[in-house]
Amino acid sequence: MTTAQRILVMGVSGSGKSHVGRLLAARLGADYIDGDDHHSASSIDKMARGIPLTDADRQGWLETLAGCFADYRRRQASVVIGCSALKLRYRDILRQGDPGLAILFLNGSREQLRERLASREGHFFKGDTMLDSQLATLEPPAADEALTLDVGHSPEALVEAFLRWRTAGREA
Repeated sequence: MTTAQRILVMGVSGSGKSHVGRLLAARLGADYIDGDDHHSASSIDKMARGIPLTDADRQGWLETLAGCFADYRRRQASVVIGCSALKLRYRDILRQGDPGLAILFLNGSREQLRERLASREGHFFKGDTMLDSQLATLEPPAADEALTLDVGHSPEALVEAFLRWRTAGREA
């Protein structure tokens, strides 16, 4: 990799943000940060009890992740962050850390996502109510904001498609 990159891998829970993000970071020689690791204890507790987060719950979390992007930008280093970033205004907060942020949106049907979540073990995010809340909140990014890929493809194919998109001059 010749140029430092800051990349957001976004989508609802169960879309594969963490897995795809880790693979992408490994391919780029970048660090990977899981946004879930930066939620407050109270937010994790709410989600574990099936209570959707509010914008107020997410504000400090998003500002922390924007600070991560800003730190990597300042150091001219590469990072991939996996974060739901469901609303445009959330992504705008993240872009405060790096206005040139490249975004990969992992999109899937409710049925695909529900199946993936049902097979998860040891994750705080559980239940149809939480998935339905995220899907209702989701403001999918426009084509000029992000590359949207279907989660039905293998994680490796998703990484390859994103890398082709980036090298084709589609710098976000």
